[in-house]
Amino acid sequence: MYVVHTTDLTKIYHDKYIALNALNLRVEKGQVFGLVGPNGAGKSTTFRILLGLQRETAGEVQVLGEEMTPERADLRRRIGFLPTNPAFPKHMTPIGFLEFVSRILGMPYERARVQMARLLQAVDLTQAASQKIEGFSTGMLTRLGIAASLMNDPELLILDEPTSGLDPAGRKQTIELIRELSGRDRTIIIATHILTDVERVCTDVGIISQGRMIYSGPMSEMRRLARQGTISVEIEGNATAFEQQIHTLDDIGSVRYERVGAEFRITFLGTEALTVYLTRVLQLIDRTGVELLRVDTGSDEIEEAFLRRLEEDRTRGFLRAAAWAATQDLRRNGRANEEIDAGIPGHPSV
Repeated sequence: MYVVHTTDLTKIYHDKYIALNALNLRVEKGQVFGLVGPNGAGKSTTFRILLGLQRETAGEVQVLGEEMTPERADLRRRIGFLPTNPAFPKHMTPIGFLEFVSRILGMPYERARVQMARLLQAVDLTQAASQKIEGFSTGMLTRLGIAASLMNDPELLILDEPTSGLDPAGRKQTIELIRELSGRDRTIIIATHILTDVERVCTDVGIISQGRMIYSGPMSEMRRLARQGTISVEIEGNATAFEQQIHTLDDIGSVRYERVGAEFRITFLGTEALTVYLTRVLQLIDRTGVELLRVDTGSDEIEEAFLRRLEEDRTRGFLRAAAWAATQDLRRNGRANEEIDAGIPGHPSV
């Protein structure tokens, strides 16, 4: 079952800005889906439409098996949402704020009380439950926001940049919390530009660029696309012997290399993880008796794959724009030729 299903979802604003361009998004029940893209790609617009806070210009959108529109407040109650940089009444305490949320949701008091206790423990805010929010760190505010988004025990949880502005410890804690919240009965969509977070927690990923979905699939497939790894080593000793043996690495993938002095930049294209390639290079160093001075793996594999996809999309966008411009030129030239042939009054040829 698709929890989110959009078909050719398009949003054009009054200034003719195209925020979404025939976006097709499929999210299945139980997935932790990472929606990745640069600023302005259309992630927030997608969320506003999924939540029924904006209408689409064209296309179809279904959430939890039903059509989502601004009138569907009942459907919105089945969704939890954490916006980017959520704001809270500073004079309130976490307990007071969650009570406020429960009243908005129309929850019975006893159910709300049990839910608050459970969630405060889940987000590690039990000890701070009676403290004023004004003294909270960014990480504590994020965790409180997640607790608030879970008050209605939603079937779908949407998190917009949940780790934005957090220090490494706060990011790690938030990612672990999201992992604990995932499961067969809850689907989670995370918008982020922090690709290491996607790799840690997401089962599936979609890359959005210029309002279009340019990649959507399992995280395992994204890792496979990222398996082009480059390892740079600087060695001392018999570099020629090392160079002559590089070809023996091609049993684990296509290998090419560049040499600048004592530095070798070796690129693999295959199906293995970067750690496998690194192990083989180190074994080769040991076998040829050279000394390793420096190694660099350029280990942001997922980010490199993501950037390659964006660059491919930009190239395709440029080609589409060039083709469209050429078509317009042909049409204009065709009309001009027709005018010449017809001897239209006022034309310079007449």
